[in-house]
Amino acid sequence: MKKIKRLAIPILGVLFLLLLSACGNTDSGSEKSNEAKKTVKIITTFYPIYDFTKNIVQDNAEISMLIPAGTESHGFEPSAKVVAAIQDADVFIYNSDEMETWVPSTLEAIDTTKVIVINASEGIEFIEKEDSKEHEEDDEHGEEEHSHAIDPHVWLSPVLAQAEVKTIQMGLAKADKENAALYQKNAEKYIQELTELDQEFKAAFENAENRTFVTQHAAFAYLAKQYGLTQVSISGLSSETEPSPAKLAELSNYAKKNNVNYIYFENNASSKIAETLAAEADIELAVLDPIEGVSQKEQDAGVDYIQVMKNNLESLKKSIQ
Repeated sequence: MKKIKRLAIPILGVLFLLLLSACGNTDSGSEKSNEAKKTVKIITTFYPIYDFTKNIVQDNAEISMLIPAGTESHGFEPSAKVVAAIQDADVFIYNSDEMETWVPSTLEAIDTTKVIVINASEGIEFIEKEDSKEHEEDDEHGEEEHSHAIDPHVWLSPVLAQAEVKTIQMGLAKADKENAALYQKNAEKYIQELTELDQEFKAAFENAENRTFVTQHAAFAYLAKQYGLTQVSISGLSSETEPSPAKLAELSNYAKKNNVNYIYFENNASSKIAETLAAEADIELAVLDPIEGVSQKEQDAGVDYIQVMKNNLESLKKSIQ
């Protein structure tokens, strides 16, 4: 019995050392596993690009948005802190040089060999925009005045939104090869949802006789082109400033001549403007949202690109009949 006891002590010691070794190997493997699964850091510019990207990566990457709701996307200027954040990211995604006009100069200030840059609208044919004063005769000859630019609002067409999602997905596949198959699967699922949204717009407007809508913000040319509609923008009509008597008279005459009952503003238009237009020009306001910013509160409540586009569809049905 004593001999057996003496042997038992060394054997227990060996077992203990083996156990410690196994634990050590487990920790080492865990560290290597964590390194292999390093989270990809993605920076997007504004809400539609953020939402498209979020639907592709879901919870498999760290994603943030540079331009918060309530900030004017067109006039955004990046601070040194923003430039540093882009440099620190693995992926930077934006809509276009035409929308985020500050991007080209910003990219010159960072090392793009260390950041994958995705231009979501790459390959999309842009529309030349006419900000026309077509209902005003300001010059001495009474001719229309036009200023030409590129319309950047491609995301407002559900079909072009699909193209942007595919471009983002392909760029992310290069940045995060480990999750490339998952990103493709998620993108295909989301593109199917956008396809169904497109079909809803088609069905709603297929047999419409009145195919014209009047806007304060000429952001919907791509949507109009997609579904055979005509967008008419009223120049000099602000979402914040009450129309002048001359502008009211002009709107009233135009509305009567063209059977216009609604003018579309963004959702921040003041109620005073609506009351003035309704009382003096017999025109009501309705909302068309360019989706350049969806607040965190709205996102938490389930509002997203598809929901806002469905709201826009219901609003457009007031005019397109």
